[in-house]
Amino acid sequence: MMGVLYNLGNPRNKGNLTGGLSPWLPGSQQNNLDVRSEDGTIFGLNGGDEMHIIDDIKPVTYLKSKAADLLNQINTTHRPVIITQNGEPRAVLQDIKSYEDMRNAIGILKLISQGENDLRNGKVKSQEEVFNDIEKSLETKLK
Repeated sequence: MMGVLYNLGNPRNKGNLTGGLSPWLPGSQQNNLDVRSEDGTIFGLNGGDEMHIIDDIKPVTYLKSKAADLLNQINTTHRPVIITQNGEPRAVLQDIKSYEDMRNAIGILKLISQGENDLRNGKVKSQEEVFNDIEKSLETKLK
């Protein structure tokens, strides 16, 4: 199994992430995917996996010299590793399965948000209208 590395962009410009991802950053309050418990424990998208800060933050020099070890770690623990450069978070290394799960969850959340906006704006149809539209569309295609 492989890992995914996505760029965090400028760490001072939080939220400016490739693909619109918003992973947990140390000291960041704007994480929509992780939950911090009252005692400060971070629980992530993987069903409550606890983040081990010491093990999950590595400098870029460690990535350069121990890439295979990091890939092994992320594929075993399914926890992302934050890569730092000059002490600043710069990228996240994550296993493919967790990345796909996160992207799917984000997609579902986007669909829910679009549906809520449609409801607020009155863009709704009854079930009967929807099925009538589908029947008309199928009849047109079958002709």
